[in-house]
Amino acid sequence: MTIHVVVMGVAGCGKSAVGRRMAAALGLPMVEGDDFHPPANVERMRQGVALTDADRAGWLAQLGGVLQQHPAGAVLSCSALKRRYRDVLRADAPSLQFAYLDLPPSIALQRVAQRGSNHFLPVTLVDSQFATLESPVGELGVLHLDATAPIQ
Repeated sequence: MTIHVVVMGVAGCGKSAVGRRMAAALGLPMVEGDDFHPPANVERMRQGVALTDADRAGWLAQLGGVLQQHPAGAVLSCSALKRRYRDVLRADAPSLQFAYLDLPPSIALQRVAQRGSNHFLPVTLVDSQFATLESPVGELGVLHLDATAPIQ
């Protein structure tokens, strides 16, 4: 059985940590979506500039291709903030499932601030993540999880 899962949500929700644990539990490769951002996108974010739909288009297309390169399945960490972004990924992996890590803005701000300079996304962009987010709750194939709960 093929399993493709996107662990999604705003910055600071725990996509990478949950994704790594899920991939290990399922015996699947973990794909870190942030590793596929083009340098121009990373620089925009470092400068505190939110990405546009156009900025994300190539990144999402590449991530869809990566899912196709793992026909036996994979776990992908990706914000997937808008329905259309999720639909781009679904087009490349039709049985795609999503684990939506939901948390309040105050906790996201706190977690991103704790990263320090270890990550290219500054705390100033957290609000834009919530402004862009189109909740996937109610979409088929979406598991809604409380990102403030213990990771286990």
